[in-house]
Amino acid sequence: MKIFLIMALLAAGHALPASAGDPFYIGTWKITSATVAPWRTAPYADDLAEMKSLVGKTVVIQPKAILGPHAAACKGPHYLIKDYPADMLFQGAFGEMHRRDKSADPAKIAAQLGFRGSSWKTLETGCGNELDYHFLDPATAAFGLNNYVYTLKKQ
Repeated sequence: MKIFLIMALLAAGHALPASAGDPFYIGTWKITSATVAPWRTAPYADDLAEMKSLVGKTVVIQPKAILGPHAAACKGPHYLIKDYPADMLFQGAFGEMHRRDKSADPAKIAAQLGFRGSSWKTLETGCGNELDYHFLDPATAAFGLNNYVYTLKKQ
């Protein structure tokens, strides 16, 4: 009976929703903005050009690949979800800032970028580009690349 219902929906032109078992990060994400990373006071010219080429682009996180601009694309990722405290965000950049300058509070730096709370889900991709996706909430993620922090919104 269930198969007949599915076939009837398909015949009627209705698309089936994504699998309810898909992890929260699977889907299409749009890079909506970029800001100069707190660990850098001024980006290099190449970083600025890269930022302009990435904002507005789409990243599709699939179970076995990440599709999108070259800087974000990855074949054969090895996903791992972890909870990161503020000092571990962006490959430990905020923790490193604190080690160099004790007045640099990782939690306050994270809050300036919109991170609320004390830890955040992080998708370690295991990709050669070393991008990790930090989730501010289920529909908003961020990654750091070459002196910019990019914000993505789930589409």
